[in-house]
Amino acid sequence: MSKEMEDFIIQNYQREEKMMILVFAQWCVNHDLDPKELYLDAYPNQAENQELKDAIDLTVPKDEAGEIPDDTVMGVLAMFENDDLAFVVSEEIAKRNKKKK
Repeated sequence: MSKEMEDFIIQNYQREEKMMILVFAQWCVNHDLDPKELYLDAYPNQAENQELKDAIDLTVPKDEAGEIPDDTVMGVLAMFENDDLAFVVSEEIAKRNKKKK
């Protein structure tokens, strides 16, 4: 594989990873959850995550945001094998669904 192709693949992955983090952060905002808090629950040793900070800066208030279905956020987390964060998100979904009953 050429160096250019390798660089392209790495950059593409990084862009997609940033999009996954943004989807997660906006989903949190849409459900009145703190993305930093949930992230820290999943990854207690990663308090300073620049990508998460950048994504939080890009979120919009929930009344301006489009709906992000639970399946979508779980799907993008699974795509990046972000199992620890997916577990924390699924717990929040379960809590919310329990309140609805």
